[in-house]
Amino acid sequence: MPKYFIYARKSTESEECQQLSIPAQLDELRDFAKKQNLQIVDSLIESQTTKKPGRKIFNELISRIKQGEADGILSWHADRLARNAVDAGRIIDLLDTGKLLDLKFPTVDFQNNPSGKFMLSIAFATSKNYVDNLSVNTKRGLLAKARRGFYPRQAPLGYRNSRINGQKIITVSKKWGPVVAKLFQKYAAGKYTLKQLSEYLFDQGWQTKPNKRDSGHQPATHSSVETDYPTKSFLLRPV
Repeated sequence: MPKYFIYARKSTESEECQQLSIPAQLDELRDFAKKQNLQIVDSLIESQTTKKPGRKIFNELISRIKQGEADGILSWHADRLARNAVDAGRIIDLLDTGKLLDLKFPTVDFQNNPSGKFMLSIAFATSKNYVDNLSVNTKRGLLAKARRGFYPRQAPLGYRNSRINGQKIITVSKKWGPVVAKLFQKYAAGKYTLKQLSEYLFDQGWQTKPNKRDSGHQPATHSSVETDYPTKSFLLRPV
């Protein structure tokens, strides 16, 4: 009886905003496994886009398949496994060499035969084409916005994202606009160091955003004050 790994993935990036959440995928997959009487060895969960190869958990999945821990994968859809040619090729190669015997998807049937692998290849190619087109269309939209005179990114420090008559625009922030104006006045006066400017922003309530490396809530670094303001202020957040 084949043994299966459950693989659930959802990227935090915008192109997958309509996809099922990971808990929802796991619920559906476990219910499917129970109905199909599938033997599940482990559940692997990943929150990373498939646009490029190099996913840590996916690589672990492939490695464990090669080591013989399981010979099947249960996932919500083929695009959960791969949206790039390298990872798609790795799955197909495992099927060709017999190290991977089966793929199960609640959303589509798969048969491990020439026709099934051909249809799987089409599914992978379709997923890759979707991501490629999404990138092109996003860039086209940002360029068109810039040509109309609008800032094509998140509002910089001192401004805010607004919507007027259904049109997304950037307007001056009543709270942070005066702070930024004062920041530039201090800098132009030539009497303040970058450290003092950073402390000024901190006193006004602007702190670094928590991330994987530190807990945040600190004054902006001197280099951030010098190079990031106002164009990269989305790296920070007001409190």
